[in-house]
Amino acid sequence: MCLAIPGRIVSIEEGEDLLRQGKVDFGGVQKDVSLMCVPEAAIGHYVLVHVGMALSVIDEAEAEKVFDYLREMGELAELETDEP
Repeated sequence: MCLAIPGRIVSIEEGEDLLRQGKVDFGGVQKDVSLMCVPEAAIGHYVLVHVGMALSVIDEAEAEKVFDYLREMGELAELETDEP
């Protein structure tokens, strides 16, 4: 099953809209993510990420609810694998 995972932006590499990237923290695991679709996103914001692309900005409370559900289901371990 594929779903979007919330993460907090910890850094942003500014560039042209199509090249805007950021480092996103997923409960201790950091990944590089495209921020192309969320030009309003800033450091400290939470975003929903699917297949390496941030799709929308969400509030912290909503992100924490999703993390709680994922912990209960044991799905957070998938984030810790190194994907190409």
